[in-house]
Amino acid sequence: MKSVPRTGMSGEQVIEVGPSNRISFADALMPAVLATPWLVAHLEYAARDAIAGCLEEHERSVGTYVEVEHLAPAVEGAKVTCRARVLHTNGPVVTFQVEAHDEVEPIARGIHRRRVIDVERFARRVARKREAKA
Repeated sequence: MKSVPRTGMSGEQVIEVGPSNRISFADALMPAVLATPWLVAHLEYAARDAIAGCLEEHERSVGTYVEVEHLAPAVEGAKVTCRARVLHTNGPVVTFQVEAHDEVEPIARGIHRRRVIDVERFARRVARKREAKA
């Protein structure tokens, strides 16, 4: 790492709820709302963005832990702001507080952990798994 992520560093993602990120089982009884997997993905992206400037060119961060409480629906057309704030750094592991809200209310909160990895080493590990599978 170029620098150690500091407590309080933050990242943000703003998304609009639409056909690409709403629940796939919406029908006449179930309204179309933001799907939990997409909400979690954008909370992870916000965390990734929060520490991107701390990483060397050959490093990336990967998610290793997610605990998110989905508190409220976000309706079609709503703008959702996903935020991640660094709580703690322990070597290559960074812990974040994550939260999301729409224009009306909080819709999610939780904890997320990311690990800083060396991309080449990671790629070698993936290659060994592919070979073992073949």
